[in-house]
Amino acid sequence: MGDELLDLAVVNGTVVLGHGQYRLAIGVKDGKVAVLAPEEFLAPARERIDARGHHILPGIVDSEAHPGCYVPFEYDMDTESRAAACAGVTTWGIQAPTTRLGTEPFHEVVSAADVVSFNQSFPSGRDVINRVSHVDAYLTYMLETDEQAHEIPQYAEEHGVTSYKLYLQTRGMKGMADHIDTNWPSRRAGLGTGIDDGTVFLVMENVAYLGDPGMVHIHPENWEIGRIFEDRLRAAGRTDFGAWTDRSPDFLEAQHIRAYSYLASQTPGKVRLYLQHCTTKLSFDEVVKARAEGVEVFAQTGPAWLWAEPEYGWRINVPLRRRDNIEALWVALAEGIVDVVGSDHVVGWEPSSYEEMYNPNIWDCRTGFSRVELFLPVLLSEGVNQGRIPLERVVQVACENPARTAGLWGTKGSLFPGFDADMVIVEVGRDVVVGKEHINTRSGWSIMEGHEFTGWPVKTILRGQVTAEWADDSPGMRPVGEPRGRYLPRTPGAKSPNPEITSMARIAKGNRWLREDWTRPGFCPETLKYTGPRQV
Repeated sequence: MGDELLDLAVVNGTVVLGHGQYRLAIGVKDGKVAVLAPEEFLAPARERIDARGHHILPGIVDSEAHPGCYVPFEYDMDTESRAAACAGVTTWGIQAPTTRLGTEPFHEVVSAADVVSFNQSFPSGRDVINRVSHVDAYLTYMLETDEQAHEIPQYAEEHGVTSYKLYLQTRGMKGMADHIDTNWPSRRAGLGTGIDDGTVFLVMENVAYLGDPGMVHIHPENWEIGRIFEDRLRAAGRTDFGAWTDRSPDFLEAQHIRAYSYLASQTPGKVRLYLQHCTTKLSFDEVVKARAEGVEVFAQTGPAWLWAEPEYGWRINVPLRRRDNIEALWVALAEGIVDVVGSDHVVGWEPSSYEEMYNPNIWDCRTGFSRVELFLPVLLSEGVNQGRIPLERVVQVACENPARTAGLWGTKGSLFPGFDADMVIVEVGRDVVVGKEHINTRSGWSIMEGHEFTGWPVKTILRGQVTAEWADDSPGMRPVGEPRGRYLPRTPGAKSPNPEITSMARIAKGNRWLREDWTRPGFCPETLKYTGPRQV
C-alpha cells in the first residue's frame, strides 16, 4: 500500500477467518479490503473504527431469505433488509417465485395464470434491490414450470442467476384447480402451479449443463404424506404446538433427500444439490450416503432449528424439532455434515403483530416470524459459548461456505485483501434478555423475546461503510444511513471452490460407478438433451 491514504481502518479487534483468529487491523480502500496487518503498519485512514477488543467477522452471507413472500417485494425489502443489516448480514440470498419479485399488481393469493417467465419479473426485482435494500443481494429463482426450467441457461447468462430452488411441498398442487389450495406455503406464498418430477428433472438437467456455480436447491419435506398425519392428529384432538412437529416426522425430510439425491446422480452431467433446512438425524444419514455415492451435496440448516423447540417456537416448515434432533444438528454442523446456516427469514402477511398472528391452537396460528435476528445470537450463545463450535466454524458456515456455494467467493465471505469490505463486529460475551427494543423487523415481535442470549452483533459494515450499530445511547442495533445495497449477478462457468477446504470434517466424495458424467444407462440419442457441459 505504501503511503496511500486508506478510506477506513478498523482497529483494536480480533479478525476471525475460517482457519484462525488474528490480532490485526483491516485497511479499506474503495469498498474493498486493501490490507490485513498490525495497526502500526497501516497507512493513514480518513476514518477509524475502534472495535473495542471485540471480534471482527466477515459480513454474514445469509443464503436463504424470503422478503416479499406474503406482501409486496419492495415493502418487505425496505423493512426486512434493515433488520438483516442489524443482524450482521451484508449479503442476502433472496429466494422467490416469479410472482414475488415486485411485479404488479400484487396478488395476495396467486393462480396458475399469474406464473410467468422470470424474464418478466427480473427487472423489477433487481431494481427494488438496487433502490431500497440495506444489504447486497443475489437471487435464487423458485421454479414451477417446464418453461421456466428450459429458460435456465438464459437466466444464467442474462440475469446472473445460477441457483434454482424446487419447493417440493408443492408437488401435491400439480393439476389442482386454483380455488382448492390457498394455504400459506403455496398460493399465498406466490406459487401457482405446483411441480412434478418431470419439472424437477428438467431443472437438474439444465443446471448440470450450466456447470459451476450452478446449484439446485430443494426443500425436502413430503407434504403428500404429511397430510395423512395431519388428518390423524386433528381427529385425535391435538392442537398443541408439538402437533405441528408430529405432522411431519423425521423420515418425511430424509425420504426426499434420498429420492432426489438419487435423481441427481442419474441426471446426465454433474448436478450440485443444495438441501435446505436439514434438521433430523435421519437426514444426516442420507446426506452421508449420498456423498459416499459421489453426489455433490451441500446441507443447510437455520438458527430456528438450532435453538427453538416446538413448545416455545412457532409454525414453520420444516417444523421445529425436539431436543434429540437439536443436539444431533449441532454435532452435524460441527463435523461438516451440515455446511451452511441460512435464516429462512419470512414475516407474515399484514397485520403481522403478535396479537393478530398468535393462536394457542396450532392449526389456527399464522406462520411467519423474524428469523434473521436469531442468526448470530443463536450461533454465538448456543454454539460458541456452549462449546459446541468455535468462532472459526461460525465464519465457515455463515460466511465462507455460503459465499462459495452461491458463486460469490472472491467478492463475499472473507476478509482477505481484494474481497468486499463487509464485516460484522460481535461482542461474544454480551448478555441480552431479548425485548421489543432488540427487534427491527416490521412485525415488531420475535419468539426470542424473554429469552437470554450471550453474544450479539454490535456493528455491521457494508463495503467499508457502517450500515447498522449498537450505539452507546441505543437499546439495541439500529440501521445507519441510506440504503446502499446492490444486486449481485453471478457468472455461469466461474469455478467456485468447494466448502470442503475449510470444513472441520467432511465425508469424502466417492466415485460413481459411471465415471463419465454425461453417460447414463437407458438414455437414447433422442432423450439425451446435452452431451457435454456448456462451453464458456
